[in-house]
Amino acid sequence: MLNNDTLRSIRYMLDLGDVHVVEIMKLSGFPATREQVEPWLRKEDEPGFAEMPDTALAHFLDGLIIHRRGRDENQRPRPVENRVNNNVVLKKLRVAFELKEDDILSIMTDAGFRVSRGEINALFRQPKHTNFRLCGDQFLRNFLKGLTARLRGQ
Repeated sequence: MLNNDTLRSIRYMLDLGDVHVVEIMKLSGFPATREQVEPWLRKEDEPGFAEMPDTALAHFLDGLIIHRRGRDENQRPRPVENRVNNNVVLKKLRVAFELKEDDILSIMTDAGFRVSRGEINALFRQPKHTNFRLCGDQFLRNFLKGLTARLRGQ
């Protein structure tokens, strides 16, 4: 899934304006500007579209965690990922929205996507673990759809 699609989905889910997206990115130390963010929010076929780099999405997701849960002053800031895949997005959203396994099962069921507990656990394992599974675009799309429905009350 394109980083831009993920950003647009989260923006719609939380009903965020461009300024809010910039503020969330700044929470994690990313020096974002509105002029920089606007092309990332455009669709691929619109003029002025620019692909969002992995580091920018990682900063946005880290900022979202801080925005939703607050900054933990006792913890040292974690390094930001240089490469972001669907598993990283899923993990960060799970932390930001304080979701448990049952919550994720419920979200996926509401989105019409059947998944087992074992499949969910495999997505959150370390990549070197034998039972690790890559999160596909379809899974992430349905997760974002279900989480949006839950948060927006649809």
